[in-house]
Amino acid sequence: MVKAMAETKLLLCDCLKSQSIDANGIKRATGVHCSAVHTALCMDQATTAEKAIAAGGIAIACRQEQHFFEEMADELGAEPPLFVDLRDRAGWSDDDRPNTPKMAALVADALLDVPTHKAIDVESTGTCLIVGDADVAAAAARHLCDVLSVTVLLAPGSETELADDRRFDVVFGTIASAKGALGGFEVHIDALQERIPGGRGRPAFTEPRDGARSQCDIIVDLSGGTPLFPAPAKREGYLRADPGHADARLSAILEASHLVGTFEKPLYVRVEEPLCAHSRAQKTGCTRCLDHCPTGAISPQGDHVTVDPMACAGCGMCSALCPSGAISYDAPPVETIFRRIETMASASRNLSQDMPRLLVHDGGHGSEMIRLSARYGRGLPADMIPMEVSALAAFGHAEALAALGTGFASVTILLSPTTEHEGLPFQVELANAIAGRAAMRLIEPTDPDAFDALVRDGEGHCGTIDAVLPIGNRRQVTRLAAKALNDRDAVIPLPVGAPYGAVDLDIGACTLCLSCVSLCPSGALVDNEDLPQVRFQEDACLQCGICANVCPENAITLDPRLNLADNALSQVVLHEEEPFACIECGALFGVKSTVMRITEQLAGKHSMFANKDAIRMIQMCDNCRVNAAYHSEDNPFAGGDRPRVRTTADYQASKRRDH
Repeated sequence: MVKAMAETKLLLCDCLKSQSIDANGIKRATGVHCSAVHTALCMDQATTAEKAIAAGGIAIACRQEQHFFEEMADELGAEPPLFVDLRDRAGWSDDDRPNTPKMAALVADALLDVPTHKAIDVESTGTCLIVGDADVAAAAARHLCDVLSVTVLLAPGSETELADDRRFDVVFGTIASAKGALGGFEVHIDALQERIPGGRGRPAFTEPRDGARSQCDIIVDLSGGTPLFPAPAKREGYLRADPGHADARLSAILEASHLVGTFEKPLYVRVEEPLCAHSRAQKTGCTRCLDHCPTGAISPQGDHVTVDPMACAGCGMCSALCPSGAISYDAPPVETIFRRIETMASASRNLSQDMPRLLVHDGGHGSEMIRLSARYGRGLPADMIPMEVSALAAFGHAEALAALGTGFASVTILLSPTTEHEGLPFQVELANAIAGRAAMRLIEPTDPDAFDALVRDGEGHCGTIDAVLPIGNRRQVTRLAAKALNDRDAVIPLPVGAPYGAVDLDIGACTLCLSCVSLCPSGALVDNEDLPQVRFQEDACLQCGICANVCPENAITLDPRLNLADNALSQVVLHEEEPFACIECGALFGVKSTVMRITEQLAGKHSMFANKDAIRMIQMCDNCRVNAAYHSEDNPFAGGDRPRVRTTADYQASKRRDH
């Protein structure tokens, strides 16, 4: 755990008096002990920072000079301090409104305990495959052969003298398929030709053969053709560069030279297979994660899906889309995001009843856009609180509604060029449908000036809200926030594909076969052990579609909506019929209409039901039917007399006869 001590002291600096900081207000809102406001902690007052770092238990309100203070801590042999950026994210702004509520929110967020991410070790011994034309591949191989074990793969029929350079290997062939990631690539090659060692003159090569398999740690793709993997920039260990761009080639070569050793691979998502609604009995249901995974890391495995941790790049889209929570982002966990949102909203409310706005961004492009705006532009508005997250695509409708439910007026996601945001527009549509207004939006500015204009577009939101505490899974938090934002008994229509809703059952077509009940992955559809009934709990429905796909009568259709009334939490009867009483013992079994319909269709119309006794068996319970069949004249269970048991005397008599 990255643990912020309870007695953390916040070291404040106004950066040469370029910002206004209210130390007492921050302390009042967060409970954190604040120092006096310094002016130049990284220059004239560095001795003050040195003493505070040596004492330990501090946070410094400056990110620009983080490296300077970390080096200071290292020289002192002290623990590095925590850091929170108040200047670029709150202090530098042309907004004349008070910024203390925003600063308090940022401080409270920075001092939260955040779980460390789970990871596995990946070992790379430096086995490298270079793919490309002879000239560019040769140059790359000569750069890398002294630090990596290099093999160059050339297209069949290529003319080359590379085979004379024995510092690296040269083969001919075509890549048929590839899988894996850094430290564990597996490449399948057709028309493979390998060099035959020895001999005079030009090197000889083996006859072409298909289906060859090779393993390597690193792939440098300089072919300029179709990438070997989807979302190639996100596949660790796969370095792809334009063969005609010298700087790009050199960058790939340099990066490849550093990929030797043991590396830490984060485990971005957590999978709970029993919750997955992908399929049941080979009937496909939910495919949301499969449809949107940019790296192809998710694949079906029976009734559930599986995630290849080596291929997963941690975009988090699957977590935002999963209706059941079977896949959830875990670096950090979803509950940590909810806790951060509530902490910032609470700290802001301690100083102001005005509803702030939330700006969600990544730590690269988004942070840099905010910094440039603060230094050279208008800076963020005083009511816009920035929240840095590791995976923008994981911030879906549930997270946005949690923010609205805790008191934020709106949620803006600042997209970066590398954000996988194919599924985000639907998350925005879904969040806004549940919120009842355009409360969530995406922005993708091209420069700081455009960014300044966009963050000031649609400022503020009138009204107040009874803030909720976002505890529970994403479905529970969504419902909790929705009840705070709407009439508590509202039924909100949602777009097709939403993970909430009801099922419409055509009673005239339903035969109560209960196929839907037996395959419902969430238990939303259940039966009644005592009566022929189909019961439904709307809150549990994932809208996966398995019930509709399996229904033999096509009697089920999906109705995407969010029912906030309490009856959504309990079971209601969708269809019921009168049970049939066994004509022998009177026990209730089956459905009366079904038994009578079968009797009508078979009686006298089928050879097995030509006589009255056989017809009666249709209207008997299981026990009585077996009993009647056993005692019937043509009893299928009847057999001949049991043979006499052979004894020792029989065997001895048999031997005497043989002799």
